[in-house]
Amino acid sequence: MMTQESAEELEEHANSGHHVRRGNSEYVRLVISDEPGAVENEMLQPQAESRLNSFWWWIKAFLWCFVIIVISLLLLKWGVPFVFEKIIYPMMEWEATAFGRPVLALVLVASLALFPVFFIPSGPSMWLAGMIFGYGLGFVIIMVGTTVGMVLPYLIGLLFRDRIHQWLKRWPRNAEMIRLAGEGSSFHQFQVVALFRISPFPYTIFNYAVVVTNMRFSPYLWGSIAGMVPEAFLYIYSGRLIKTFADAQNGKHRLTTVEIVYNIISFIIAVVTIVAFTVYAKRTLNELKMAEANEEAASVSGNASFEIEKAPH
Repeated sequence: MMTQESAEELEEHANSGHHVRRGNSEYVRLVISDEPGAVENEMLQPQAESRLNSFWWWIKAFLWCFVIIVISLLLLKWGVPFVFEKIIYPMMEWEATAFGRPVLALVLVASLALFPVFFIPSGPSMWLAGMIFGYGLGFVIIMVGTTVGMVLPYLIGLLFRDRIHQWLKRWPRNAEMIRLAGEGSSFHQFQVVALFRISPFPYTIFNYAVVVTNMRFSPYLWGSIAGMVPEAFLYIYSGRLIKTFADAQNGKHRLTTVEIVYNIISFIIAVVTIVAFTVYAKRTLNELKMAEANEEAASVSGNASFEIEKAPH
């Protein structure tokens, strides 16, 4: 039987526990009553920070636009006339008088063929081809020279394949994109090479690096030629435009209102075309890369599930 003292102790313990629970419940009730204010403050603080960050972003964007506009105006006022008068026009006159047209065509073809081997930009040679020979013969010169300039690095890269492979390990992201060109069928390789030519990826590096992939020579050659066609026309157009402005600057040709409007509209169309080709090529390459990654993940998961099915129960 339970004594009176033990019964009193149990009753005091129960009462103390009741007070503790009541105290805890009061504490919990007070905390819950204060939580909406704390949550509201926590929600308002990130919003204020995001508004501040957005404000500073717009300020920086406005300042950059202002600086770019000022620099562009200064270049149009003094920089472009100086380049035309001191560099471009004397170069054009020297090229036109120092060589005959057949010799000059061979010089341009040789420069377009050899410059990519030594990682020298071949854009000025394409401009000169457009300035002097126009769209017909200028296009032929550019395509012949660039085709040779794509074949030579490929053949040289075959001799140093191991060194190029070790060099690409330093840039795994670029190596992954280059590896994508050597995957799949011949048509897939042709498509990827053509996209590489249009995209901002440096083609002089691609010419050497593609030898470490499973790329076959035929899709590499025809894909490179297909990708160079729009670039050749853009260089010829820009070369003709430079020649027109150079002649107008030196008083040899007076631009009419129709020619000015035509040149402005065609220049805008050319810029939009370059941007559109670049964005399309970059997006398509990323889509191909994502598709390949999904296929690899699916194959890995399929092999894992097959191994699980083979495992004994």
